[in-house]
Amino acid sequence: MAVQAEGTPCWADAMFGDLEGAKRFYGAVLGWTFGESSSEYGGYTQAYADGKAVAAVVPPMPGQEGQPQWCLYFASPDAVAAAARIREHGGEVLLDPMRVGDAGTMCLAREPGGAVFGIWQGGDHEGFEATAVPGAYCWAEVFTREPEKTDPFLTAVFPYTARRIEDDKVDFRMFDVDGNTVLGRMRMGDEFPPEVPSYVNVYFTVADCDEAVARATELGGVLRFGPLSMPFGRFAALSDPQGAGFSVIDINTTEGELPSLEDD
Repeated sequence: MAVQAEGTPCWADAMFGDLEGAKRFYGAVLGWTFGESSSEYGGYTQAYADGKAVAAVVPPMPGQEGQPQWCLYFASPDAVAAAARIREHGGEVLLDPMRVGDAGTMCLAREPGGAVFGIWQGGDHEGFEATAVPGAYCWAEVFTREPEKTDPFLTAVFPYTARRIEDDKVDFRMFDVDGNTVLGRMRMGDEFPPEVPSYVNVYFTVADCDEAVARATELGGVLRFGPLSMPFGRFAALSDPQGAGFSVIDINTTEGELPSLEDD
């Protein structure tokens, strides 16, 4: 797999207090299978879609118990330099760059609007082995209450160019790297309760959105939005039984025309 351009989403993982419950849920909803837990790395367990590594689940470290959430990692050739830019442009480094054996180097951070994300400098583990196929990562959006802080931060930390959707009803931007759109940003409005913090919403691909929603809710997941068809696919936002939010999308079921975009 070729090394991904800096700023490209390259991995996702989440901590779960009930690791076996998470494996049962995502195995049923996304078709994941799981590798052996790595005792060397605190029970870190990779998830696979059709034999390709697509995400990981891990039990929380002592003292880190809390609300599970998916963390999206962005590729970087130099995690130390990325951490310096994060601090320089108003972000907070939550975990300094840390070598993870021969796999690579990770860093955790919070952007000025409040969303938590990761940096991954790949070694033996470069990231997703598949994307945009059933069970694999497809897309992500930063949901923020303060886009006036988030947008300049993202373009300063990563080599992004930004474009906005030409629609007065929605404040949405897309970020491109090397000509490829890799990330979206949505302003959080009054429809979000004030206690909901800014976050990164991770989308996983499914063959049938409605079937995935049905399986998720049968197993204790909560439907937050949708299913809804749009030009990019049919999607729904969910929370798993432990409270981690994520979205599913069928990229082959589309409706409507692609929106017009304007360069910032």
